[in-house]
This record gives sequence, structure tokens and C-alpha cells, in this order.
Amino acid sequence: MPIEFLYLVIVFVVAIVGFSVLKRPLYECMLAAFVVLVAVTGTWTKVGVYVWDALTEPSMYVIIVFVVSAALLSKTTIIDDCIAIILSVFGRLRGGAGFVAIIGSTYMGSLSGSGPGNVATTGVFTIPAMKQSGFPPHLAANVEAHASTMGNMIPPAGMIAIAFTALDKLYPETYTMSQYWMLLWGIAAIFILQRILTLYFLCRHYKIEAMKKEELPSLRAALKSGWKAIFLPVIVLLPFLLTSNYAEFFEQRLGAGASALNSSILLFIPSLIVLCGMALSGKKIIKKFTPNYVFGQICTGMTKVVPTSSLVLFAYFVSNVLADINVETAIGTYIGGLNLPVVALAFILPLFTAVLGMLIPGSTQVKIFGGIFIAIYAAAGGNPMLAAGMLPCICGATHGVTPPYCACVYTAMGIAEADLSATLKENMIWILLHYFLSAAILAGFIPVLGLL
Repeated sequence: MPIEFLYLVIVFVVAIVGFSVLKRPLYECMLAAFVVLVAVTGTWTKVGVYVWDALTEPSMYVIIVFVVSAALLSKTTIIDDCIAIILSVFGRLRGGAGFVAIIGSTYMGSLSGSGPGNVATTGVFTIPAMKQSGFPPHLAANVEAHASTMGNMIPPAGMIAIAFTALDKLYPETYTMSQYWMLLWGIAAIFILQRILTLYFLCRHYKIEAMKKEELPSLRAALKSGWKAIFLPVIVLLPFLLTSNYAEFFEQRLGAGASALNSSILLFIPSLIVLCGMALSGKKIIKKFTPNYVFGQICTGMTKVVPTSSLVLFAYFVSNVLADINVETAIGTYIGGLNLPVVALAFILPLFTAVLGMLIPGSTQVKIFGGIFIAIYAAAGGNPMLAAGMLPCICGATHGVTPPYCACVYTAMGIAEADLSATLKENMIWILLHYFLSAAILAGFIPVLGLL
């Protein structure tokens, strides 16, 4: 067994002991795990590189900006107007606001390519709506987080191109992107249905009922007083639609700057949302947003986001060390050498990527481990295109929700003001269901549109 297994065990032991036994905050435990890992691997000379790479990771700043912006946006009237419209349409259904979150966040995630950013852009609408319709805060946080991560496995998400590249290198001119996208949509349909059913049964577990008729806002009244709120989701969605559907247009005119535009879009959208929210709320709200008031709200928002952003930052420290010492490649090669049958690999490979997802970003997993995963699965008799299609599902869709990293869950939890323990406990239900469904698809127990 490669020594890289030991490195992973060390990280988890330090984090678990610190959090569960010593009762220290999780971000402190992750920093301690980083220090211990560097000491064990003898990579002290590269600490500066690990830290710098983490500090230049855009997703960390996305979390900070969006959570702070959510605090400002909550002081406008536009969110209340959005919630009123959502509830007037879907409040008659048990858990209706939750189903809006699943469908809306899944679609939005396919455009943004960022799980935490997607939680923040759609969560500021859906999470308050869920809470107002009777959802416990921790359930609202988990619904939004697990819906948002699915965006990574639905075209045209960026991770999909990375996975197809790995497939095309192993099997050149064998599969087309059109075939691959059809498969991905077939896989996505299964997981969307799974999340809808999960929400359906959880709503019954928590005894969430449809809102009483007298509590429901009238659609006509909601639209009359808050029709401007309809423009806010459009404003949020428009930049993603433009950069996604007209990528060639931007590349021709911006060249290398096109990638910078895609990276920065999630950073300037929060400010755009707040400004539009203020403008659409009317003069009274605009006057309230004095420099002193805005500064005070930012300070309030920062007290919520610092623990989360610290945890994400320190998790990136750890992931940079693990990537540098090629943990994924070593362990993937070891698993391949076991010559396991497809059914066994169907359960082992998603578990392996779920464990790595606790610390290593999904896109990094696909880049490093993608080719090995496809080759191992195909050598055992599996369909290589199915393996490539499941890569975004078991890497990208689990990375943001598996503790201790789980940036999507922490972001949603901050917006929902949910309890950490309750949120993480219920989070395990969603993770396990995702894992077993992934294993069932890879084992061939569930047919997928695109392979039929």
C-alpha cells in the first residue's frame, strides 16, 4: 500500500481529533493538519508556494464577497419581493420553495461552474423562501448546497471539458462531444430526480406542510408591489448566459483575457446584485445606504464569513501539498493494480473521490486522476464514456459538500444562519445517497440515457 494513504489518514486524524476531542474550531484543525502534513512530507521549502497558490484561488474570494453581499442585499426590499412571488406560485406545494431551489440552482450551477458562487447567487433568494415556508435552517442550507453542486456535472460546466479531454486522449476520435453531452444530461436527470425524491421525504420527516391559503401572498398583489424583483434574477443570469453561449465572441476580442473574464465574473456580480437591489427597492432604501451604514453591514457580514473563508483557505493549503506529492496518481495506480471487477470498482472509485473531495478541488481531481479512472474502469470491462461522464459527478458534485472542506455547505449555512452540527449531520444523508446512486450507475444497475 502506498505511503500516500498514510498522508491522507494523518490529515483526517488531526482534523477529527482536533474538532471532536479537543473541541477546537474546524479551521484551526485544518491549519494544524497542514502543518503536520508539511512536517511529515518534508516540504517546508514549498510552504510559500502552497500558501500563495491558495491565496490566488478565485473561489475563496467568491465565498467572501457573496456572503458579505448577502448581508447588504437582505437590507433591501427586493429579496422580500422575490420571496413573495416564489411563495405565491409554489407555496401551495409541500416544500415548494425547495423544489424551486433544486431546479433553479442546478441550472444556474451549469453556467457559473462554481458551487459556492452558485449557492450564493441563488441561495439569497431560495434559502429565505424555504425558511419562510417552514424549512428548518439546516435543511434549507443542505437543499441549496446539494442542488448547486450538480451544476458541475451538467453542460456547459467547465469541468466537463476537462473530463472529455481525458477520454479523448485515451480514445482519440472515438467519441464526440455531442455523444458525451447527451450522456451527461442522462446522468444529470437521474440525480435531479434523486434530489427531488430526497426533498420529498425529508419534507414529510420534518412535517413541512404547504402554506395555509391565508398565509400565501396573492400572486397578483406580489407582482403589483414587487414586479421589479423579477429583473434581479435576470440580471444575475445574464452575464453567465453571455459568457457561456458566446465564448468564441469573447475569445476573439479578448484573447487570453477571456479566461480572466470568466474567473472574475463571480467577483463583480455580487456588487452588481447589491446595486440593482438598491435601485429596484426605491429612493427610500437608496438613501439608507450611506457609507457608514454600508461599512457597518460589511463588518457584520465579515464576522460570519471569516471562519468559513479561513477553513477554505487552510483546506487549499492541504490540497496543494497533496497535489504536489501526487497523492491521487499514486493511489489511483495502486487501485488499478488490484485488477478488481467493475462492480467492485463502482463502489471503490466514488468512495475514493469522495474522500479526496474532502480536501482536493473536484477540477484538480479530474485533471490528475481522470485518465487513470477511465483506464482502470475500462480495463475491468466498463464503458469508458460512462466513466468519463461520471467523473464530474463523483469529483465535482461531491467536492463542495464533503466535510471538512464543504465550501458549498458552509456558504449555504451562513446565508441560512443554520447550526453547524445539525447541518453537517443531515449533510451525510445527502452525501450517502449521492454515493450509492453513483455506485449503482457505474455498476450498470441503472440504465442511463445516452448509452441505451
